[in-house]
Formats: sequence, C-alpha cells, structure tokens
Amino acid sequence: MKLSEDVKPISYFKTHASEIIRQIFGKNKTMVITQNGEAKVVVQDIYLYEQTQESLAMLKILAMSSQSLREGKSMPVKDSFGAIRERIMEDHAS
Repeated sequence: MKLSEDVKPISYFKTHASEIIRQIFGKNKTMVITQNGEAKVVVQDIYLYEQTQESLAMLKILAMSSQSLREGKSMPVKDSFGAIRERIMEDHAS
C-alpha cells in the first residue's frame, strides 16, 4: 500500500465514493480514510477482507494447536482415529 495514494480524508471519500469503490473492488486494494488528520477507518475490497479473515482463522487454529502441544493435550493420529471410531461405534450401538 502506498500511503501517498491510499490515504484520503473523509471529505474526499464523501464526494468520490463511487470512484473509490471502482478503484478498490477486484484489485485487492485497501484505502485508509482520515478524519481531522487521524486514520479512522479502512475501506477494503471484500475478497481481500475475506482472505484476511480466513488467514486469521488459520493462524488462530495454529496458535491453539501449538498451545495444546505445549500443554500436553495431544495424541498420535492413530490414537485419535481410534477414539473417533470408538465414538461412532458407541453412537451406532445406542
């Protein structure tokens, strides 16, 4: 992101909203909107936003996995699948 091009005051955003959307949509762009000289909001292509959210979710899963490993809350894959099979068999038996 080039700050010189991608930071605009809210007054610019108000008068050029349609143009800004055309510039951002489908181009993986992000624009920072300022108010009184301070960054206040970010306008972002929806697909880039979704990609960012998916990446954050994956990072959260990895962090949770790492924490589980550190806490000793893990088991070998073979044992995990065995436990799953046992649960399935118990559910089918009842």
